[in-house]
Amino acid sequence: MPTTMRAVEITKPGAPEVLVEGTRPVPTPGHGDVLIKLAYAGVNRPDALQRAGNYAPPPTASDLPGLEGAGEVVAVGPGVTGVAIGDMVCALLPGGGYAEYVTTPAAHCLPVPKGLSLKEAACLPETYFTVWSNVFMRGGLKAGERFLVHGGSSGIGTTAIQLAHVFGARVFTTAGSDEKCATCRELGADVAINYREADFVDVVTEAGGANLILDMVGGSYIARNIKALADDGRMVHIAFLTGPKAEINFAQIMARRLTVTGSTLRPQSDAAKAAIAAELREHVWPLLDAGRVHPVMDSTYPLAEAAKAHARMESSEHIGKIVLEIAGG
Repeated sequence: MPTTMRAVEITKPGAPEVLVEGTRPVPTPGHGDVLIKLAYAGVNRPDALQRAGNYAPPPTASDLPGLEGAGEVVAVGPGVTGVAIGDMVCALLPGGGYAEYVTTPAAHCLPVPKGLSLKEAACLPETYFTVWSNVFMRGGLKAGERFLVHGGSSGIGTTAIQLAHVFGARVFTTAGSDEKCATCRELGADVAINYREADFVDVVTEAGGANLILDMVGGSYIARNIKALADDGRMVHIAFLTGPKAEINFAQIMARRLTVTGSTLRPQSDAAKAAIAAELREHVWPLLDAGRVHPVMDSTYPLAEAAKAHARMESSEHIGKIVLEIAGG
């Protein structure tokens, strides 16, 4: 086992160029943790927020970005059960994924689904943990309900569309081009709205209103989402790309019995994340094994070009997930 590894560090808060490859000690797994030799790591919006200085890692987490990855378990800490050295896994990470080695709780690891490469598996954890916990556990989506997800061509969006569709919901989504809308329909969206050409509030309201909305836009969308909800509808926030503040009419929430909630994944306890992993293993991993849902891939960059990967993500031109290749596989 080497004692040092390649890693991409945030040299200072700023634009993608502040991501620079350096050298770090290989971490040691603690109680209940495993050490993974990563082949690939997923790139996510929280990574960019952390890079910009707007999303501090938890005190016990690595200061390196990277919240998901896939590779081989090469060491286990005391108290680990269910995961062994040599297992090929994908895992939700507390941080540290932009590196050759990373530690994470064994309970946050899941097997690489049948038929998927390590590259594809590296795209699953952050996105699937987020979508499952917010759309199904928190949002309570049920078959037959109308579901609206914004940013349908993003990693979150492409995952939410597929899962909502396979579980029997009628899926509405928004995207910024006809090409992206076409991709969303191919993934199972019943209605894909080009937000540059149509008002999603009008389209969804005409269909009877959304029973559940998953929003990562915020800002002016917050009040518009409330208008688009059906009576007794639920709105779940997971990010605020245009800001967390809005002026809304709470009388509508009372009169129409609306629920407004939200969550972020990273600050949750290890036990909470383990509970999400257990539900994914039971309800979603069989769908991945059977090919009924799949990660949508956009592009791959070498670890040393993490800055280019961030620039690609922040351009909003991508469709699906962006990945860093660390060791291949």
